[in-house]
Amino acid sequence: MSASQLRGAEVEGRPDDAADLARHARGNVARLAIAQALAGANASIVFATGAVVGNSLAVDKALATLPVSMFVVGTALATLPAGMLAHRYGRRAVFMLGSGCGVLVGLLGCLAVLIQSLWLFCLATLFGGAYMAVIATFRFAAADGVPTEGKARALSLVMAGGLFAGIIGPQLVTLTMDAWLPYLFAATYLAQAGVAVVAGVVLWGVRLPRPKPGDAAKGRPWAEILRQPRLLGAVAAGVVSYFIMNLLMTSAPLAMRLCGLSQSDANLGIQWHVLAMYGPSFFTGKIIARIGAPKVVMAGLALSAAAAAVGLMGLDVWHFWISLVLLGIGWNFGFVGASAMVLECHRPEERTRVQSLNDFAIFGFMVVGSFMSGGLLNGYGWAMVCLIAFPPLALVAAGLWATGALRPAGTRG
Repeated sequence: MSASQLRGAEVEGRPDDAADLARHARGNVARLAIAQALAGANASIVFATGAVVGNSLAVDKALATLPVSMFVVGTALATLPAGMLAHRYGRRAVFMLGSGCGVLVGLLGCLAVLIQSLWLFCLATLFGGAYMAVIATFRFAAADGVPTEGKARALSLVMAGGLFAGIIGPQLVTLTMDAWLPYLFAATYLAQAGVAVVAGVVLWGVRLPRPKPGDAAKGRPWAEILRQPRLLGAVAAGVVSYFIMNLLMTSAPLAMRLCGLSQSDANLGIQWHVLAMYGPSFFTGKIIARIGAPKVVMAGLALSAAAAAVGLMGLDVWHFWISLVLLGIGWNFGFVGASAMVLECHRPEERTRVQSLNDFAIFGFMVVGSFMSGGLLNGYGWAMVCLIAFPPLALVAAGLWATGALRPAGTRG
């Protein structure tokens, strides 16, 4: 990246040094990818242990999954504030605040286990959701310091860190869950706080453009921003990709148990699903650069539909496994492609506002999906969960086609 491309940029930690940002461009992506792996392990730990801890702490066992639901709620609630703070103080300040939330997850989670308090544990996972809202901005932050042609690849490489998060989190649980008996998982949450500290140290070295005074006044009004068919298509694609993935992924393990399959079969299916979610990120950016983000999104929607179709074909273990793998790849293409489209729809001074609105929509609908999945499965069965996937996928695909969002950026639809 040349200094001329970044003229006038302000670097967090070193103001008005565009050449410094150019030198740190590659390092920024590497640091954010490492932080994605470390900080992202937070979500893996909560999803792996939240319901188990909740079940042990709750008098009413119907509240066992409340901590996990609070995690999702916390993500949705913190998304817009994270964007506003980044717009005012810069991304690194928000990264540090998020790391603080990550430490609180561990400390409060450990304390909740020690004193046997469900409500304190729910507060801990609520902070975990806020941490997740900040982690979700890493992909966009990686694109801030690179030229236009490299943004999709930078975004994709940071998402690849999620692959390692899916390994680090469960391994941390396995190694620490019994370390402070009889307080199961108490040591796990202490260890998670330590990982959040390490992630914060990694993030401290990130150098990114900082918003300048008066940037907000330069941005377009929301009415103009939201009239862009490409942006509306990108947000819709991101929402549906995440919603369908969360709906099917959350239901699949229980559906497998109800079909008489073993817990080990379910665990292996989820493991392959996580690998399929993040593994393609090593090359998704290259595919986007070659054929364009909208086509990658369409491929993702098609793969998600294929996952639902395989789920309808039978209830053998391989039906679930193939469905979960297709679902993971479909999510990756749909979500990463939609995120790359969002980058094409805002000016530099608008980025944090538009990106946080996009993520708020995604995680807001994810809350709905997390509450829907159990009721749908228990009330209507796995087949209905799969059938629910088709209408929104078809609607978004048709919308992308009809509005002209599939055309190259900058053309009229």
